Amino acid sequence: MKRLLILFLFALTSLTTMHAQTGIGLTISNDLYNRYVNPKDGIESPSNGSVLLNLAIGPKIWLGSESFSFSAEAQANWGILALSLADYKGLGSASFPIMGKFNFAGLSGLNKEGRFGFSIGGGIQFNKTEIYYQTNDFKEKGGERSFFKTYVIQAGYGFGISGFTMHGFVKYGFDPDVDGASNLHIGIQYDFNIPKLSKISDPASAL
Repeated sequence: MKRLLILFLFALTSLTTMHAQTGIGLTISNDLYNRYVNPKDGIESPSNGSVLLNLAIGPKIWLGSESFSFSAEAQANWGILALSLADYKGLGSASFPIMGKFNFAGLSGLNKEGRFGFSIGGGIQFNKTEIYYQTNDFKEKGGERSFFKTYVIQAGYGFGISGFTMHGFVKYGFDPDVDGASNLHIGIQYDFNIPKLSKISDPASAL
């Protein structure tokens, strides 16, 4: 984490010394697959997962240039039908990631021309599973599901043009201080830099 913080400060210093562009908008994603593992409690299987019906949305800001940018984002992610296949205890999952990312080429969110690019970043995420319809059997055994924290890293690759990006991503989270806690997300993310997008419909704008 210390190395990540040093890298972040170095990148931020570099951006502020150049003629940086800024952007603000939305990020929307869909986990094609996700899996959460709760801290071990010795009662039931700690895992919970879902396919396809995992929707996330939140705000995002950018600072940088067409070839490189730093972004900060936060999302609310809802796994509508997430469950444990090993032993059903209830439905649903929710997570709240807060991340910073370094974005290159087409994923800078600030480029005019269509390009491919990649991103890498990390942050912190709060997770909860079995958020509704918990079984009586699970409750009677003393089972409980609270929010647990993980440190997340994410890598993505995709295409971007004029304030819009679409990219596939893999995100993994863990907590070295908590036995067993982890999360994995594989999906597609869409970013919308609203000021950049608005210039497309402005005939007086050169993007």
